Amino acid sequence: MLYLLFNPLAFGGKAEGKVQEALENFKGAEFIKLSLIDLDVKEIVKNAKSEDTILILGGDGTLNRFANDTADMDFPCPVFLYKSGTGNDFMKDVEDKVENNMVQINDFLKNLPTITVKGKSYRFVNGIGYGIDGMCCEVADKMRAQGKENISYAGISIKLLIHGYKCPNAKVTVDGKVYNFKKVWLASGMKGRYYGGGMNIAPNQDRTSGLLTSAVIHNSGKLKTLLVFPKLFKGEHVKHKKIFTAIEGRKITVEFSHPMALQIDGETVLDVSSYTIKSPVKVKA
Repeated sequence: MLYLLFNPLAFGGKAEGKVQEALENFKGAEFIKLSLIDLDVKEIVKNAKSEDTILILGGDGTLNRFANDTADMDFPCPVFLYKSGTGNDFMKDVEDKVENNMVQINDFLKNLPTITVKGKSYRFVNGIGYGIDGMCCEVADKMRAQGKENISYAGISIKLLIHGYKCPNAKVTVDGKVYNFKKVWLASGMKGRYYGGGMNIAPNQDRTSGLLTSAVIHNSGKLKTLLVFPKLFKGEHVKHKKIFTAIEGRKITVEFSHPMALQIDGETVLDVSSYTIKSPVKVKA
């Protein structure tokens, strides 16, 4: 049996339109189509048999929800993700494993890092955006609630960069070592390389290494940041070492001088003063 789980809110509310396209990869298979809205995903996994397949249709937010709903569970059958989100940052990060817009994700759901924020802990798949990227998601959520479509995260970011974003200072602690940054535009924590719909914020990050990357853009004025911003999509911002710092570690805590929005795989958390991310994987010396 093929369990086809789709998020009707993904891809601008058009993810269900990808169903027939996705089924082309499973011609002739008997399937059950289920909406992820109010679905008990744990029961699906518990009842699945080795000969079954689970196919997920959605984007990074959908994958994040599935990862959290099935945390610490063993998957008895293959689990696939079909490309049907807006940003598709996970798919871009593992594009060498993608075939026919689909990738098996069983191994990618193992040993996921956690984020602890406002007293709660969550698993995450791609990364944490804190600063202008979190504020960008906050603005996008408001636009979406107003019924607006075709929202450009890059466009929102540029507008906030020019007017609306107030840079905090940040204290970043990586495996016990403290770093202090002034005039911080973003202080992200990454499991993968991409977030924000294709921004290659941590081009040297390896999601299989067990390490996480703290990526910080800091000590930069508006004009300089505006010039560097387009380079984020190709990872070329790393050349600007005076304003970009990347630090690897297993446990990373970021504290801002004033509360700001934060995003976890694209899902927004408001009024955050600090967060801690931690990898469960012990890295060999």
